[in-house]
Amino acid sequence: MIGFGALFVLLFVGFAIAQGLSAPSVPEGDVAIVEGVPDDLGTVSEAEFKRALLQQVAAGGLKKAPKPGEKKYEELKEAALGELLDQIWIQGEAEELGIEVTPKQIATELAQIKEQNFKTEAEYQEFLKTSRFTKEDVLDRVRLQLLSTQIQEVVSNEAPQATEAEVANFYNSAKDSQFTSPASRDVRVIVNEDKEKAEAAKAELEKDSSPKSWEKIAAKYSEDPNTKSTGGLQRGLTEELLQTQTTLREAIFGSPTGVIVGPTDVEGKYFVIEVEKLNSEKVQTLDQVKAQIKSQLAQQVSQRAFSNFVTAYTSKWEARTFCADGFTIEEKCSNFVGSGHPPSAPPGCYEADPPGGRPKDCPAPVIQAAPALPGSTTVLKPEGERLPQRPRPEGLKEAAEEALGGLSEGAVPPTGEVPPAGE
Repeated sequence: MIGFGALFVLLFVGFAIAQGLSAPSVPEGDVAIVEGVPDDLGTVSEAEFKRALLQQVAAGGLKKAPKPGEKKYEELKEAALGELLDQIWIQGEAEELGIEVTPKQIATELAQIKEQNFKTEAEYQEFLKTSRFTKEDVLDRVRLQLLSTQIQEVVSNEAPQATEAEVANFYNSAKDSQFTSPASRDVRVIVNEDKEKAEAAKAELEKDSSPKSWEKIAAKYSEDPNTKSTGGLQRGLTEELLQTQTTLREAIFGSPTGVIVGPTDVEGKYFVIEVEKLNSEKVQTLDQVKAQIKSQLAQQVSQRAFSNFVTAYTSKWEARTFCADGFTIEEKCSNFVGSGHPPSAPPGCYEADPPGGRPKDCPAPVIQAAPALPGSTTVLKPEGERLPQRPRPEGLKEAAEEALGGLSEGAVPPTGEVPPAGE
């Protein structure tokens, strides 16, 4: 019995730890505590919360605070406490990274903010009054802004630089899409809805198609505002730009240079065209764009690094944060217990017999995984093409067997079998 009692005590202690019974309690007079920060930062008092709540009320343009239990009160409560916890988290992270800001930096930043947002000192004072902010509140927020910026810079600067091989791979992947200018044509056009006027313009141009003549005739006959004042000139037209305009594309890219073509009917408008110049395809070399690629890759890597940091940062500080009963909020308090249902989902989705029937816009019962399609990951798109997993379509096996039916018997072994060596 003594041995059993000792074992029971050990089991109970293990269960209590597993269930979080060892989590710290929030002292009376406080609404939340955060571990792993200096003592003067680690608590949110009821007084601090009430001040933050009133500031949220002012920011929302409300004349008075809603009553506890009302939906609007819960929204403001979550916003107020979330902001207070964010302030602690940012300061805690800055301390762990060894980041500090000086009073001079704060004063300089505040001066810039006031200059950009307030025309006079009186306007700034009015802002303090209506927002329920003190001067100390403003200084604290400027300090937090500077700390946030420096944290982001530290994280981004720690991201690795692209290697020469990565730069070369990026260039080869993006050469056609980013570093190649397709063949194009410089064209002169006159556009008019009246076929007779278009024919008159063509007749005059056949007599003299010099640039000066084009300027004169385009100004006289063309109804296209984009080219009327430029002698009808449009530079750098590519087949891709005219992909949806088949008739116009064929008229331009099917004509030799120096020949007056038309009038060509394009959706009720008549075009008189002369191809003036052919521009060959141009490909920039790796040496010409290497600096640009390094900068582009550095930006991508920095963004991914900071995104990963934010995920880890949120998880770390949420695990260190404990809120009092009635103040637990999602994604901030580690002791928050939710329903597990998406907040945007209608309540009827999770009721056995909801009034009016089950809503039509209920989310899937589980979140679908979306792995990258094999072969879709590239240097340009490292995440690949992500498609949600779904059940295997019915009849897939039969369809495959039918497709392979024309092959000689024994050419394809049954699923799971391996042909003998030598076959």
